[in-house]
Amino acid sequence: MSFTVIIPARLASTRLPNKPLADLGGKPMIVRVAERAAQSGAARIIVATDHHDIHAACQAHGVEVAMTRADHPSGTDRIAEVAAALDLAEDAVVVNVQGDEPLIDPGLIAATAAHIKPGVPMATAAHAIESAADAFNPNVVKVVLNKEGCAMYFSRATIPWHRDAFAQSREVLPDASGPDHANEYVPLRHIGLYAYSNRFLQLYPTLSPSPVERIEALEQLRVLWHGHAIAVHVTSLLPEAGVDTPEDLLRVRKHFEAPPDSPLVQTISAL
Repeated sequence: MSFTVIIPARLASTRLPNKPLADLGGKPMIVRVAERAAQSGAARIIVATDHHDIHAACQAHGVEVAMTRADHPSGTDRIAEVAAALDLAEDAVVVNVQGDEPLIDPGLIAATAAHIKPGVPMATAAHAIESAADAFNPNVVKVVLNKEGCAMYFSRATIPWHRDAFAQSREVLPDASGPDHANEYVPLRHIGLYAYSNRFLQLYPTLSPSPVERIEALEQLRVLWHGHAIAVHVTSLLPEAGVDTPEDLLRVRKHFEAPPDSPLVQTISAL
């Protein structure tokens, strides 16, 4: 299916200043994200930013970029402004790829976009949680699905709460393997990747914040609060983590280092 990727990017970051412009193997992070998104089969990739330095970096590397207002409360509002300026059809699919995900799986982008259909205006992704530590970590957002594969609720709490298994131990997750456990529900970790129909994307900024959204600090709960469906693509591949801290940046930079046998490294070694 045809879809457009819009990548919101702000220069401000409390934990990692100038994050979108951080160098990854000779290119800014935001450019690496755009290159990764280009492998998804998207018809168009656009960076949405409110800062001229990001705009200039994208232009220097041939990445399409659009300037937006600086007062948007969220990345979703920012990409909605750009989508409106593109004059996309109401049923066009727009994917919000975060600007700090330089290792995002291109196939995951396409798979999430494919879930948009009549009656399902928004989609996201998740994968099975394998460790009890993640299940009980409030920084790991969990999601519970209905039988149609749509989200029932997102939470920082451990959901679903396995009453019997957790009463015995909170160190091991319930066993969901084998025929004897076919009805067990595997806890799912939410992945912050979103797709929308353009019609819904333009509606989103008009939706009032919900009480549960404020309590959990999870923007997607606004959508459920107002009665809209969110399809969830469950991937079997553990996604690479994004970049939030200096430690994350060091980890990701290793993926973009030149291999030992590359001409660049050989030339440097000979000096």
